[in-house]
Amino acid sequence: MNSDWNKDLKVTFTVQDPCQLVRKTFGDPVADDLRYVVKKVVGEENFIEMSPNKSNNYCCGGGGGFLQSGFPDARREYGRLKAEQIKATGAHYAITPCHNCHAQIHDICEHYHGNWHTLHLWTLICLSMGMLGENERVYLGPDLANVGL
Repeated sequence: MNSDWNKDLKVTFTVQDPCQLVRKTFGDPVADDLRYVVKKVVGEENFIEMSPNKSNNYCCGGGGGFLQSGFPDARREYGRLKAEQIKATGAHYAITPCHNCHAQIHDICEHYHGNWHTLHLWTLICLSMGMLGENERVYLGPDLANVGL
């Protein structure tokens, strides 16, 4: 697992700190671990930090059953701040280790006309190892769609 695949591409990434994992349980130490992994697979120079971040990062608005609540307008309005925060990084991709965050951040990107793609953390790890299958590339943008094929 390394970042050689991104040395010439210079695709940029930011990371979402999931509420359950970071803010409500393990705090900044696990947020630091998350960043360690992401930087190793994309290159430290291609990582853009959100502000605020780690234990102070904003909730995406999709957790706690809100995705399934039947109130998409309220959920999207709650996620507006997260969409603005991701846009401010200018990153091409938002990495999400949580499936609720992934679904919400993907949705608010479309809803608020964001300029990023949303990736599961495992997708990025597999891409960096050269073992991401053709059928596992749904969320990759055209800049990464053929990497490693």
